[in-house]
Amino acid sequence: MSTSAVSLAAVRRWKPWEIAILVALPLSWFVAGEQHSLLANEIAIFALFAVSLDLILGYAGIVSLGHAAFFGTGAYAAALFAKHVHPDPLVGLAVAIAATTVLGAVSSVLVMRGSDLARLMITLGVAALLYELANKLDFTGGADGLQGVVMGSLLGRFEFDLYGRTAYAYSLLVLVIGLLIARRIVNSPFGWSLQAIRDNRLRAAAIGLNVDARLGVIYTISAAMAGAAGGLMAQTSGFASLDGLDFHRSADTMLIVVIGGAGWLYGGLFGAIGFKLLHHLLSTWTPQYWTFWLGLFLVVLVMVGRDRFFKPWTWFRK
Repeated sequence: MSTSAVSLAAVRRWKPWEIAILVALPLSWFVAGEQHSLLANEIAIFALFAVSLDLILGYAGIVSLGHAAFFGTGAYAAALFAKHVHPDPLVGLAVAIAATTVLGAVSSVLVMRGSDLARLMITLGVAALLYELANKLDFTGGADGLQGVVMGSLLGRFEFDLYGRTAYAYSLLVLVIGLLIARRIVNSPFGWSLQAIRDNRLRAAAIGLNVDARLGVIYTISAAMAGAAGGLMAQTSGFASLDGLDFHRSADTMLIVVIGGAGWLYGGLFGAIGFKLLHHLLSTWTPQYWTFWLGLFLVVLVMVGRDRFFKPWTWFRK
């Protein structure tokens, strides 16, 4: 067996702390209870959204400030399908994933052109264009949002309750599936080739890698995962609005990846937990100035360094 095959097999091998994380996720449903299920549901959704961004940012080196384009499109697709076609959540989620997969495949052609700055502006422009379309079109509800979305029961048995218990279980399941898919991708030869492209695009092309095709594939996969997160948000809240396409949605997800660590599969999960808990606690403590304290935390994080700031947990990344 070659050295590369041995290395790949070692990377694919499940580590004890990875198994512990996957076991802890379902157990969190029992810990959250009725009091915290709604907050936990948001954390699960934004963790999936952050993982989707990390696939292109941390592993492929594509900087995006418009990833909310896929989150918002997935939300509108799921909400419109539930309102006008069929309320089944699983079918609606599949529709949201399909819609954002197509959008990701089309927009990936634009993203692969130009420099990093050009890609950043293109992603921002796509999100801004979709925002204005959703604001002007009648069937999206415009600035008022798409209201009156009623979801059917999950698997024909579990109704979506006001406490968010079913919603959290649903989002957890999709999050775990998304993590497993992402883990399979990043620990494969394809995932390794993405990291080679991230580190040196010209050298990767020189050794025979089809750079544009690989970036297009991962960008489309990332869009599908972001669309799934948006679909979950619309289905579990019964509402889709322009907020899902707004710039702050992309910026918040970027902050989540920064807090958790770009280029680490579980960074989106831990970043979402940290960001949403900070948001919840700080907005409760000081509703008017919570963004100041969050900004101060990020400044300290960057100045000190994540590895030194979170030193007890750095062994997770080894």
